[in-house]
Amino acid sequence: MSEELDMLTGRAAEGGWLRLNRVIKVVIAGAAGRMGREVVRAICRAEDMELVGAVDVVMAGQDAGTAAGIGEVGIAICTDLAEVLDKTAPDVMVDFTVAKAAEANIKMAISRKVRFVVGTTGMSASTMESIMNEAAQAGVGGAVVPNFALGAVLMMRFAREASRYFPDCEIVELHHDGKVDFPSGTAKATAHEVASGRGDAVSRRGLDGGIRGVEVEGVPIHSVRLPGLVAHQEVIFGGPGQTLTVRHDSLGRDSFMPGVLLAVRKVSQLDHVVLGLDPLLE
Repeated sequence: MSEELDMLTGRAAEGGWLRLNRVIKVVIAGAAGRMGREVVRAICRAEDMELVGAVDVVMAGQDAGTAAGIGEVGIAICTDLAEVLDKTAPDVMVDFTVAKAAEANIKMAISRKVRFVVGTTGMSASTMESIMNEAAQAGVGGAVVPNFALGAVLMMRFAREASRYFPDCEIVELHHDGKVDFPSGTAKATAHEVASGRGDAVSRRGLDGGIRGVEVEGVPIHSVRLPGLVAHQEVIFGGPGQTLTVRHDSLGRDSFMPGVLLAVRKVSQLDHVVLGLDPLLE
């Protein structure tokens, strides 16, 4: 665990993970959004990274640092990603936009041999398959991560293990009211881990098509969207006379930043696409 924390914070444990010896040039798509502004702050504070471009459809012309609350950094927010990628030749594009925009942004990065780290959720399976095929053909590495919090990665690991002994399970995911997709990418990834752990993806009970009740790989998921929340999830297992709950809470968006920085560092060394943060911790 200590080595994983060293990786997440950018410190190298003796005899362990080694940091790159050069500065990683980063462009952020969605730089004016809530997550985008947090990423701007994290990238600007990382000694081994340089923010070279910021893109968003709002706050055009405003300094990305000013928008993020850290003062001017000399990078104006632009609306044309293609222009920014061509002018800055970044090593990595970080995308926190919306599903429709993310697909186009990722394919634009692939066409320019720019690696990508994507936290945008809600993309369809067919979209992901298309992205992975294009990246493989171009030999471009990337990471599509539904949740960058280390605690969320551990929650999914624990859920997979518990599903071997408690096959009956439901997931409740709770997010802020600005999150438009449901169920969340984290919930869907957790459902996959549960189904894999118990050895099937067979529906155990059908939901009646309620507002946000869906079933993914045989695991019911319930979505909550309310102001005051950030990102929270409960995985509830039930058995004769007992229940087991695995819960993770992100109380602030800063909880995701160590994982984002880790992904940026790791993806710079990849020639293929990985799904989730877990493969980057190996």
